[in-house]
Amino acid sequence: SESQHRTVLDMKTRRGSSINKSAAACKHLPLDRVSEVNVRCMYHRHKFHLNILLLIFSFFFQTTLQTDEIKNVPCGTSGGVMIYFDRIEVVNMLVPLAVVEIVRNYTADYDKTLIFNKIHHELNQFCSVHTLQEVYIELFDIIDENLKTALQKDLNCMAPGLTIQAVRVTKPKIPESIRRNFELMEAEKTRLLITAQTQKVVEKEAETERKKAIIEAQKMAQVAQIHFQQKVMEKETEKKISEIEDSAYLARERAKADAEFYTAAKSAEANKVKLTTEYLELMKYQAIAANSKIYFGQDIPNMFILQRSLHEAHLNFPLTEIVQK
Repeated sequence: SESQHRTVLDMKTRRGSSINKSAAACKHLPLDRVSEVNVRCMYHRHKFHLNILLLIFSFFFQTTLQTDEIKNVPCGTSGGVMIYFDRIEVVNMLVPLAVVEIVRNYTADYDKTLIFNKIHHELNQFCSVHTLQEVYIELFDIIDENLKTALQKDLNCMAPGLTIQAVRVTKPKIPESIRRNFELMEAEKTRLLITAQTQKVVEKEAETERKKAIIEAQKMAQVAQIHFQQKVMEKETEKKISEIEDSAYLARERAKADAEFYTAAKSAEANKVKLTTEYLELMKYQAIAANSKIYFGQDIPNMFILQRSLHEAHLNFPLTEIVQK
């Protein structure tokens, strides 16, 4: 009807007026500036309202390294002890090209879904299969690396473009009574280690002394062996020298005896030739003539040795002895 037509026109007029007013108001609003390290993402949400047709929500997302902190994370060990991690820091970076897809799938609070909740889950998974001793002491140094690996593995599938650079975990808080027991245990372990190290030092010193004694004994034995060999060599040298001297002396004596024998033999041969009967007669008379006293009597002829006996004895006695006899 005509009245209804006027109402629709009036609504169009008001809507156009509202849009014009909104456009005019937007002209006077300050412009947003987006830094180089941020990406601006806007939500467009339609509203069925007479005055406002379109609402725009703006969010800024950092695309450089940023650190998210998760505080007071509870964790139950396999033994039933509840401990709390005071602070867990997750260093992550969002690739600019992945912002739209990640925000579309997980909203502007994507880090709560992809990082915070995942940290809680993975940490509880780890604690539930390990004892307090392992979580607090033995395996504490690998917790951060395990969390980083698990987070990145899920993000590669769920949110490509969001990377985990590092995870830092503080020492967990444990019940006071258990903490005191751990301190006592660590003190006892330290004392035991000191005792063990002291024992090793003593054993090492004893081993060193033993090796020194062995080396010294070996050195003395080697020196004694060298002296013994030296004496043996000296005796062998003296023996060889004595044998050489004996051989030389024997050779000299043999040569001397041979020379004397040769001389005697030659002398005997010469005497055989020289001591003829006539020569002996001559020598007899010369000997008689050389005597200062001459005895006369009936036994005078007996003073002379028979010529034959003298001739036989001249080989064994000197001529002068024969003559004197």
